Amino acid sequence: MTVYAALAGTLALMGAIVYYASLDNEKLEQVEIELASVELGDINMISGQAKFDVTFLVKNPSDKTFTVSLIRYQLYGDGKLLGSGQYSTTDIALPGRAVFYPDAEVPLKNMFTLYKTEDNEEIYEDAIEGRIISFSAEGIITAESSWSTIEKEFKSDI
Repeated sequence: MTVYAALAGTLALMGAIVYYASLDNEKLEQVEIELASVELGDINMISGQAKFDVTFLVKNPSDKTFTVSLIRYQLYGDGKLLGSGQYSTTDIALPGRAVFYPDAEVPLKNMFTLYKTEDNEEIYEDAIEGRIISFSAEGIITAESSWSTIEKEFKSDI
């Protein structure tokens, strides 16, 4: 009987931990992200690469502190897909990441590389010549607290 009581107690404790962790989800879902800037960096004409500095502004309107471990996005220029990019701190422990305190706004910068191919030659030339008028990004942001992790879709343009 003692063994059954211990197993039942362990399962109840595990259920309580899962329930407690899920209490953060509603506050983590409030994370806001917007595309702040896309600036042309280095251009390598020999290999056909253009590097852009992409900055996302991440806001925490909730009263829960969290970090951002991953932003996966697709970048568009004038409505045409430039490619996919990723901001990642998944290999960094929670204490080493940028912390989003309540009511904080933190810019997160990422390097995006556009490769010249036969399919995107026109948009590549527009990008390196500065003829792209508007940029947009859509993707998924992953926010983490010490107990919980959520993924939220976003779409933003400048």
